[in-house]
This record gives sequence, structure tokens and C-alpha cells, in this order.
Amino acid sequence: MFGSLRVRLPLVFLGGIVLAGLISTGIAIQLFQKYAHDQSIRELTREANGIAELYSNAVNAAFVKTSKHPLRDAPTFARASLERTTGDRIYWVGPPPFPGQESGLRELPSETWKQIDWVSGKRLIFQFTPPRAARAYYAVANPVTIVKNGDVIGAIVVAQPKTNVRDRVLALVERLALAGALGLLVAGGLAFYLSRRLVTPVLKLSHAADEVAAGRYGVEVPQNAAGEIGHLAERFGDMAVRLAEAEALERNFLMSVSHELRTPLTAIRGHVSALQEGLAADPELREHSLAIVEAEAQRLERLVGDILDLAKLDAHRFTVMREEIDMESLLERAYETFTEEARQRSIDYRVEVRARPVIVSDGDRVLQIVGNLLSNAFKATPDGGRIALSLAQTNGVVRVGVEDTGPGIAAEQRERLFRPFVSEATGGTGLGLAIAKELSQALGGRIDLDSEVGRGSRFELVLPTA
Repeated sequence: MFGSLRVRLPLVFLGGIVLAGLISTGIAIQLFQKYAHDQSIRELTREANGIAELYSNAVNAAFVKTSKHPLRDAPTFARASLERTTGDRIYWVGPPPFPGQESGLRELPSETWKQIDWVSGKRLIFQFTPPRAARAYYAVANPVTIVKNGDVIGAIVVAQPKTNVRDRVLALVERLALAGALGLLVAGGLAFYLSRRLVTPVLKLSHAADEVAAGRYGVEVPQNAAGEIGHLAERFGDMAVRLAEAEALERNFLMSVSHELRTPLTAIRGHVSALQEGLAADPELREHSLAIVEAEAQRLERLVGDILDLAKLDAHRFTVMREEIDMESLLERAYETFTEEARQRSIDYRVEVRARPVIVSDGDRVLQIVGNLLSNAFKATPDGGRIALSLAQTNGVVRVGVEDTGPGIAAEQRERLFRPFVSEATGGTGLGLAIAKELSQALGGRIDLDSEVGRGSRFELVLPTA
């Protein structure tokens, strides 16, 4: 279950969200805790300043001697009311300013004074645990000074439990936890939706790949998939179509090879059997049978050689030489190869040289291409026809043209003419043009074809000069 991409993708997605949420929550809690602490101290300081000022004013008023009030009376201080209003605790630190009189303040014991430097007359912010209290408090001590002589008589301490800050942080954590849970639900739904959108076409592609691996190429690929998945599906569909075409071509190739090999072998076997059984006792019949056996053996040799050449070209297991080639001399060699056949068949066979370039290429391969083009032209041209071989150079390329007056080639047949075992002439193997095309491309060139039905064809080998 957990090995499925449909499960792992949402889990990774949610895991990333949870991790990011935990880190963000930790940072938020720390920042809020600091903010809450600073805010509490500011509020406590403000309240302590106000309470200390009230009490200081009352104390200073009590210390003013008049004829009506010669004695100093302790000021009444509504401590309980102030504590209920502010939620803080109010203490007095220092000796009683009015001995024997009730001040209305809680007095901290003398052992607690050691934590509070009230004698210095400076405000002090500190933490302490009040008597009979089970928790710590934040506290601010404000000195009480007699204005008349500047004496510090004690300090007002305003304290607030630390749990107030903790309660605020806990409230924030609860809200963050609730928001995180809701966010996880939304993210989980979104992750599940996205995983289905992403994984479903991938699963279909996986199934299609299994079908293609089993040799079934008529597969359905995901349609209208978005982004890279759609591009992958489109390319996979093209691959399946090309694999089907390649298998069909391979099957046709094997059938064609079998047929082409069987034909000369059948003729050779028949004539050899006739010779062995003495059916061709007449010397003329024996010579005729032997001539047929030799011709079919040569045909078989050419066929096997062409198949091997084509296989090497397809597998790129051949070497291209780099040498200087005199194209005029090469055309003369190719031309001389077919002069006797042209004479016997009364074909108007001519060569036209309009340039004498020297190129850098593989001479044997170029001669093989030109020879295949001439061989194809002689097979297509009837007796008494015309074949022209030409050489020209334009715009940095060499053009070798082979023009014939054969039946011509229809437009829809031109592309398939360069496929193996496709021949418009009788007695050919159908490999010459396929080999010529592959060789020309290996040499960095190409073969152009211009043909019209009823008027003949012109094949042109185009090669770079270097």
C-alpha cells in the first residue's frame, strides 16, 4: 500500500506541511512569548508607576506639618480595590513609615528585602515568589521618596503571576493547533485530489508500457493531461505508433528477404537437380542450366551483399573515410561501368561535366551511391531510351545528377521508393536506393528526386565539398 505513488505522494506532501507547520508554530510561540512577556512588563510597569505615585503623593501630604494636624497620619490606601481592578498584588517593602498605624498595604518580610534594592531609590524589575505563594511573579518595585528631604522610606511592589503570560501562550497554541488541524484537513483533501490528477495518468502510462512490452501497440494513452504528463503521454503514444511501424517494417523486411532469397535458391536447386538426374543431357541444355545457376548465384551474392551493407548502415557499424576525391575521375569510372550495357540496349548514354571539383569524402562510398543510381536508371529505362550523368558545383555543394527516360514515379510513391525491397523495376532487389540514401546521409549529403509520370526521373546526389 505504502509503495504506491498515490499514497506516498500525499503523505510526503502532508509531511512537508506538518514539518513546516511545526517549525512555524515554534517560531510563532517564541515570538509571541517574548511579546507577551514584554507586554506584561510594560503593563505592570505602568500600573506600578501609577500606584506608587498615588501612594507617594499621599505619604508626602501626610508628612506636611500644620497647626491643625501636628501629627503625621498614615494615608489610607485602598489596596484591595486596586488589586481587584488591576488583577495585581500590591506590597510594601521597607520599614513602616508610620509606626503603630495601619497603612493598608501588604508588607513583605524582611528576609525578602534582600532581593529588592529599595534603598537606591531606583525602579527595579525582577521575579520572586511571595510568601505563601506557589508560583513565581513578575514584579516592579517603585521607590517612595519624601519630597521635603529626599529620603527613601520604602518601595511599592506591584506583582503579577507569570502564569498570565503562560495562559496567553497556551491560548495561542490552542488556536494554532485548531488552525493547523483545519489546514491539514484542507491540505489532505488537496493532496489527495492532486495525487489522483498526477498519478492516474501515470498509472495509465504504466499500463500502456506493460502492453507495449507485451507486443500490443494499440494502447490508449491519457488524453488532455496537463503539463509534463501530457507531453510524456503524447510522446509515448508516438513511440507506440513508431514501434508498431517498426515491427511491421521488420516483418515485411523478413518476408521480403525470405522471398528474395527463395527465388534464386529455387531456380538453382531446380537446375542442379535436373543436371544431377541427367534431364539436361543435351550440351546446349546443360550450358543453359549452368548459365542460369551462375546468374542466380550472382544475384544471390548481390542480394546478400546489399542486405549486409544495409544492416551495417542501420547499425552505424561502418567506417567513413576522409580523402580528397577528384569527382570528374570518379564519374568517369562510374560511367564506364555501364557503357557496354548501354551499347547492347541502344540507350543514348552520355555524361556532362560542368565543373571539376575536388571534395573531401569517402570515394568508394560516393562511387557506390552513383553506381546504385545508375543501376536503378538502367533498370527503369527501356531499350532505346536515354540516360544522362552530370556533374556540377553550386553554393559550396557538389551535385551529381542521374536522369533517365523511364516511366517516372508518382508523387505518392516517391517516399516509399527509398525503403528496402521496394522496386519499380523487375529483377531488382529493391535495396539499391535504400543503401544510396543511407550512405548519402552518412556522408553529410542527401538524394533529391524530381520525377514526372511518363517523362522519366532525375535523381541528384548532393554532397558538401568538405
